[in-house]
Amino acid sequence: MPIENRFLSALSNSKRDLLLSHSTPIALPTRFVCYRAEETPRYVYFPTSGMVSVVTSMQDGSSAEVGIVGNEGLVGCLHLIGPAHVSTNAFVQLAGEGLRIPFADMQHAYRTSEEIRDRVLEFVQAQSVSTSQIAGCNRLHEAEERLARWLLMSQDLTHSNVLAFTQEFLSMMLGSRRTTVTLIAGSLQKAGLIEYRRGNVTILDRSNLEAVACDCYQITRHLITELYSAPPPSNPLQPASISGLVRNPTGLVPTAIRLSIRKAQIVSPELEH
Repeated sequence: MPIENRFLSALSNSKRDLLLSHSTPIALPTRFVCYRAEETPRYVYFPTSGMVSVVTSMQDGSSAEVGIVGNEGLVGCLHLIGPAHVSTNAFVQLAGEGLRIPFADMQHAYRTSEEIRDRVLEFVQAQSVSTSQIAGCNRLHEAEERLARWLLMSQDLTHSNVLAFTQEFLSMMLGSRRTTVTLIAGSLQKAGLIEYRRGNVTILDRSNLEAVACDCYQITRHLITELYSAPPPSNPLQPASISGLVRNPTGLVPTAIRLSIRKAQIVSPELEH
């Protein structure tokens, strides 16, 4: 089964091939830094699996997650649209794989292609609306509802029932103490909705977990569904998979990026962006 990045799959053949011609497959291990606050990233990342957390940090050292990106989008989109300094950090929370494109190449494509620019702005708009919804959620809804909503969103992005989340990260995500996380996770586990042990959350009963989650889950989920409901402009019957051109030392060669991608083809991850 091909792995995909839905943003790239939504592009026309010509524009997708244009971006893929500048791309390199890369492993995205846990804690890999995609970009740091106040810095221009070296690359824009297109996850095909796993999940990236966008986090804001305060002067007292506290931090909170303000967004997540999976195979529905790209990491570094805010840097493309203007000169403002981005105050968040982005790092891989759940390990996966993806593609990276040098920032300069992606910025050039953004500025010269109306189709690519429109798609980037559509994704930024969806992220902005989602962030606004979640800001209200964090203020108005109970921690149990928010945890259920966030686990469902994470499962949607990773397509996995098992999520490798530490108690520390769950605490940061909820903006709550670890003791609160323990109580809430224990409550959901007692109800048979999840299993939580040794840094792994396993979703056992998705339908009832949805019943526990606040309305914000369906609202944010609908945003992504609507974002990619339209077919690619020039090839409405094309399967939504990442197949195209990837640059290598000998030139441009046809490449299909699949789940069985060999380690030798994947760029070794960097400690920094």
